[in-house]
Amino acid sequence: MNRSIRKVAVLGSGIMGSRIACHFANIGVEVLLLDIVPKEPNEAEKAKGLTTEHPAVRNRIVTESFQQTLKATPASLYSPSFASRVKLGNFDDNLADIKNYDWVIEVVVERLDIKKSLYEKVDVLRKPGTLITSNTSGIPIHLMAEGRSEDFKKHFCGTHFFNPPRYLRLLEIIPTKETDPGIIDFLMHYGDLFLGKTTVLCKDTPGFIANRLGIYALIQTIRVAAEMNLSVDQVDKLTGPVVGRPKSGTFRLSDVVGLDTTVHVANNLYASGEGNDESRDAFVLPAIMQKLYDNKWLGDKTGQGFYKKMKDEKGKSVILALDFDTLDYKPSEKVKFDTLETTKAIGDVTKRFGVLLAGKDKAGEFYRRTFADIFKYATYRVPGISDEIFRIDQAISAGFGWQLGLFETWDAIGLKNMLTIMESLDQKPAAWVYEMLEAGNESFYRIEAGKKLYYDIPSRSYKKIPGQDAFVILSNLSEGIVWKNAGANLYDLGDGILNLEFRSKMNTMGSEVIEGIQKGISLAERDFRGIVIGNESSEAFSAGANLAMLFMFAIEQEFDEINMVIAQFQQTMMRARYSSIPVVTAPHTLALGGGCELNLHADKVVAHAETYMGLVEFGVGIIPAGGGTKEMALRCSDMYQAGDPELNILQTAFMNIAQAKVSTSARDAYEMNYLQDKDQIVLNRSRLIAEAKQAAIELAENGYTQPKQRSDIKVQGKAGMALFMAGIAQMQMANYITEHDAKIANKLAYVINGGDLSYPQQVTEQYLLDLEREAFLSLCGERKTLERMQGLLNGGKPPRN
Repeated sequence: MNRSIRKVAVLGSGIMGSRIACHFANIGVEVLLLDIVPKEPNEAEKAKGLTTEHPAVRNRIVTESFQQTLKATPASLYSPSFASRVKLGNFDDNLADIKNYDWVIEVVVERLDIKKSLYEKVDVLRKPGTLITSNTSGIPIHLMAEGRSEDFKKHFCGTHFFNPPRYLRLLEIIPTKETDPGIIDFLMHYGDLFLGKTTVLCKDTPGFIANRLGIYALIQTIRVAAEMNLSVDQVDKLTGPVVGRPKSGTFRLSDVVGLDTTVHVANNLYASGEGNDESRDAFVLPAIMQKLYDNKWLGDKTGQGFYKKMKDEKGKSVILALDFDTLDYKPSEKVKFDTLETTKAIGDVTKRFGVLLAGKDKAGEFYRRTFADIFKYATYRVPGISDEIFRIDQAISAGFGWQLGLFETWDAIGLKNMLTIMESLDQKPAAWVYEMLEAGNESFYRIEAGKKLYYDIPSRSYKKIPGQDAFVILSNLSEGIVWKNAGANLYDLGDGILNLEFRSKMNTMGSEVIEGIQKGISLAERDFRGIVIGNESSEAFSAGANLAMLFMFAIEQEFDEINMVIAQFQQTMMRARYSSIPVVTAPHTLALGGGCELNLHADKVVAHAETYMGLVEFGVGIIPAGGGTKEMALRCSDMYQAGDPELNILQTAFMNIAQAKVSTSARDAYEMNYLQDKDQIVLNRSRLIAEAKQAAIELAENGYTQPKQRSDIKVQGKAGMALFMAGIAQMQMANYITEHDAKIANKLAYVINGGDLSYPQQVTEQYLLDLEREAFLSLCGERKTLERMQGLLNGGKPPRN
């Protein structure tokens, strides 16, 4: 049957329930969020004379929970306005409404008796065919379905979201033996396409996949750290970005998640551990974790855990780290290991592992011990928790934000090399690893014809990972590179479409990247029918221009060089806008400064939902000069005919630039006018380049015609500039901005209003580009601008000088 999800009911409004409700609201679904009725009014309600019959009292729990979620950071909604898509209610008055909903998701307290009691009511009230799923992380799915109707069982399974659901990509799908296979296929597809998730099919085993392995790795890391006398700061440095994992590392992650959550999952895994889990005792809490748990030092929710945030004598916030021996908190220390120093110049995380594990210091020993342990554990979990190794890697990567899964990491180290280390530490893996090697297979994965294959243990052969046909994965297309330099690769994606991938640090746009853009468009105009500009970086689409190069020129007062660089940058952006083939960009994560300007000049932007876009140059003492200021003046000009006061429209664009404002999502970028109606948002990051490729094909096939440069941009001239400058002066007098802030703002006002024109009139794009460049050059000659640039380059915040 054809199934669509238009309305979702979420039962339970706690942290997970409210956040799941918000994520469904993000994609346009109507949501009903329910929770229990309080037993009695609170003191404030009693003072107002309210009883438990009053709607405000009856819905107090759900209302307070939802409001707390709306106030929390990071935000659970793409736009605050989406909160109106969530209707609040309670189980007593509104549970019967679920008969009108397509999917019911249970997210109540982790007690089997409470869940089963709720399901008994749901079974009677739901209409046949309604999906019913549980977000449990610790209770066996089949136990919850006991005693339910056949239709309930057929449409019931586990759907385990990871917290926070908007940001973490994992959605584990856990069927029972009675679940209709068609329902599982639907949920796997829906989670991928509509919710933007990496949907992983799991077995109904303790902890499923991600928590089983992730919590094991976390606890064992803490245990090894204590044994090696490593500090909290040291471990978080070792387990962060250097190994392709989030900046939070191990201990900061525990504080964010909450130690009580980790302890709860660990205790469940120990209590329900299967008899064949040879490492079950590893889930017994290390002494330090038990001490913190007993002290109720649970992390962020209690104000202290492995870290503690305090104010010093000057009122400045400082982060203190726990000392394992004394249980006192001490100032965070600067971490330095010789092994880490040797990897600083290695940008590719896959190439770091060999160096890290060969280290002769404590860092090297730490990596050898922890990696050997978790790799061994993972091999023994096949086929218990998963028949296929790729599902294990997908779950751990998407659930915990790792760039590489466990078996992918092992491949990066080298299967034989890691096996030697494991054997030396008495951490031999399961027999199937030796059988794989004896058959001449020396890696868990292979790339063939642009597709990734995994080693299938039962057949002792390599099979294609399913679902890849919907994705374009650049790392699998090394044979498709048609041109490259130090900062960019050009790939032939097939179907007449090129892809330009930036490869500089944070994908900043230096000379190599600019060359790549020019080369890519030239090749596409000659031999292809469109180009996509996109990459697979976990850090940034592009963090903007190469500030270090600009600072070097400015400090040496090489203004001719700066003028030439900016002119070339502007020409490149205009080339993207006015080429003879469609140019489609695929931004994600950070698209700042020049990275934002490139998107502003594309024929179409296909943005990941989590795209943080902004013209941020003001913060380092300059204005956008790669066409960013020009483009916002142009877009405002196009909006004037809508009837809103023209200066109000222009002021909004001006303030976005002057405040270096960055969108909080791709949806927010629409509201800031950085994205337009022609653009597109994609929920699943893995689909981004494939969707951008399809957009380029459609533009080409619909008869793309090279546009002409604009000469009809209405600017306000002196009238607008005077109003802006008056406001700037008032803000300076009130000490909201510094003298240098005012100088930059006046330059920006001059450009965005079209300069010293006596009356509003139409100008060309080139006219505004020239104004941009002149203002940029003059600001580069300011000492205070150089101080701001230097502050950022030195790893801190630019001073407000």
